[in-house]
Amino acid sequence: MKKTLLALMLASSLAACSVVDSGSMNAQAAQQYSAAMSKARASNVVDTTSNTAKRVQRVFQRMLPAANAANMTGQPFAWEMTVIRSDELNAWAMPGGKMAMYTGIVEKLNLTDDEIAAIVGHEMTHALLEHSKKEANRNVGLQIGATLGNAILSSYTGVDTSSLVGLAADLGVDKPFSRSAEKEADLGGLKLMAQSGYNPQAAITVWTKMNQFSNNNDVVSGILSTHPTNNARIKLIQDELPNVMPIYQKAKK
Repeated sequence: MKKTLLALMLASSLAACSVVDSGSMNAQAAQQYSAAMSKARASNVVDTTSNTAKRVQRVFQRMLPAANAANMTGQPFAWEMTVIRSDELNAWAMPGGKMAMYTGIVEKLNLTDDEIAAIVGHEMTHALLEHSKKEANRNVGLQIGATLGNAILSSYTGVDTSSLVGLAADLGVDKPFSRSAEKEADLGGLKLMAQSGYNPQAAITVWTKMNQFSNNNDVVSGILSTHPTNNARIKLIQDELPNVMPIYQKAKK
């Protein structure tokens, strides 16, 4: 019991020292982004001249006012978008609004501007809701909790249960948390694109097209994946459309 109390006291101290603040994370992300994009330019994979790159940047710029208005983090974002020449179906956002989109996702899926806006809005929302910060701070608690859980269980069983505790944390907390963040990003992205005058219905066709390349709608994927299944996302978007279509109609006028 004394050992457990000592561990709890140590855990509290570690947690207090390990909380990540927005300003520090944004600054660190900006440095990492700058370094990564310098390497990308040196490798000649940064695309600034193709029609794809120009379309992505045009959509991105049009959505910035809505994104800045939605920023409730207390930190101004220095938004950046880099288009990477790659066949990968991917896009991402770092803390503070540092973003990238790969040409593969636009060209392989033959995305319209509205569909590009759905992806840009999704990634913007990840940054605006500070999902990276929340995950970083949450991981501190998970690591401490897993260590304490293993120590307590081991004291009763005499067996190292770290792998079991890790699996339970992964399936019970990590992956549901990631899926929750993805759902929040889907919903927030719909609102941002609607406010920017892009049709939110296009978010459905993004995932319909994605199913042709990566159909993840089986039961195992629904449990083990950090992302919702494509069909689950389509259903979520369909349910939200009545709330965002009036915003879109107003923005179009």
